[in-house]
Amino acid sequence: MPRFAGWRAIFRGHALPTAGLVGMGLFLALALLAPAIAPQNPYDQMQLNIMDGLLPPMTQTMDGRIAYLGTDSLGRDILSAVLYGLRISLLVAVVAVAAGITAGVLLGLVSALRGGWIDALVMRAVDLTVSFPGVLLAIMLLAIFGTGVDKVIVALAIGIWAQTARVVRAVALTEMQRDYIAAARLGGISEWRIMLHFLLPNSITPVLVLLPMAISGAIVAEATLSFLGVGVPITQPSLGLLIANGNEYLLSGKWWISMIPGLVLVAMVLCVNVVADRMRDHANPFLRAKD
Repeated sequence: MPRFAGWRAIFRGHALPTAGLVGMGLFLALALLAPAIAPQNPYDQMQLNIMDGLLPPMTQTMDGRIAYLGTDSLGRDILSAVLYGLRISLLVAVVAVAAGITAGVLLGLVSALRGGWIDALVMRAVDLTVSFPGVLLAIMLLAIFGTGVDKVIVALAIGIWAQTARVVRAVALTEMQRDYIAAARLGGISEWRIMLHFLLPNSITPVLVLLPMAISGAIVAEATLSFLGVGVPITQPSLGLLIANGNEYLLSGKWWISMIPGLVLVAMVLCVNVVADRMRDHANPFLRAKD
């Protein structure tokens, strides 16, 4: 699989993936800057006024501020809630993907390099993990661990490592048939150095392709878990929990409580997916030749 020649080479001449990359950067910036740019801290009880509850978008609150995206039943500003929700959603997704892919890469490389019972053990663990749908596996694990941001991260990471380990092992097994690996072994280079200095750099490209797709899947999985009430606690709500909070008001015309966090979630996942599609196409030599 060819190496990437740089971000500019990947996205040059492709407007939609470039827009997706810009969108990813924008969502990340909004999440990081949420405390500075949000009109209020939606989880500070001293800043909430029940008289501001269920205000539609562009309505003036009791203190004279404009609720650009409306408020929920507790008087929380939806714009502020979405900005703070982005922080939780992205934190959980990025940390879970980083942990899961790191574990998957290491186990996949060790499995390919050592073989034997180690390879068999890792692959049976992979088969067991991927035999469950990702969200169902996460729900089962959270039923054991309990709820909380750290628990959700662990549950999602366990679902991510197996796919990564399988892909990395397959690429590493191919690389091990090449002459430079045989030469390295004949030269007395240790297996750990072979793994870190030879196999890892040459097996990382498919992981880079998997990375955006894994983040997208983790964002959706976390939102699903929170929507079902088994994800992050109500004191640290993500976009999924914000969507769930407005469900009971949809039929009464209070659409903005669920709809706006839902649209933000869809837009964020769409940006990540178009970037993932472009990276996958660039890594495919047949599709890259048509660029």
